[in-house]
Amino acid sequence: MTTQKDVEKREEHDSKKVVSITEAAKLNNVTRQAIYVAIKLRKLKATKDTSRWMIDMNDLAEYRRTKYSRSKSMFGGELLFDNNKGYYSINQVAKILGVPAQKLYYATRSGYLKASRKGAAWVIHQDEVKSYQENYISKKNEKKPHRLITPTRV
Repeated sequence: MTTQKDVEKREEHDSKKVVSITEAAKLNNVTRQAIYVAIKLRKLKATKDTSRWMIDMNDLAEYRRTKYSRSKSMFGGELLFDNNKGYYSINQVAKILGVPAQKLYYATRSGYLKASRKGAAWVIHQDEVKSYQENYISKKNEKKPHRLITPTRV
């Protein structure tokens, strides 16, 4: 049941034009530290009022709209991990192949898996995933001999 006080608080909150770091964090479901880092990196506009950061609600909405997300990562105006065009991240390939991501990072460094670096991310084309799977993962599984465990007699 909503009380008159709750309604007044909500109206007061909605009419606010600025919020603190704590309020901004709650609104975005992130930590205060994440908001603070966004301010320091100039990804979120804020002003410091004596000892408190104040964030305009319009700036917070803009930040929310343009906030970084792996799924919508862009490099040079193009989507990095466009699965429709056959491009995947290391983590996506790890899930597809059922191997740890660290194994794939090692494979890219060692030259077993061809990947390209776009900014801070590795991008792998589906043809390279198939090639790696056929040449390394499938062969590795074939090489393992199946040992029969026979009971030893004492």
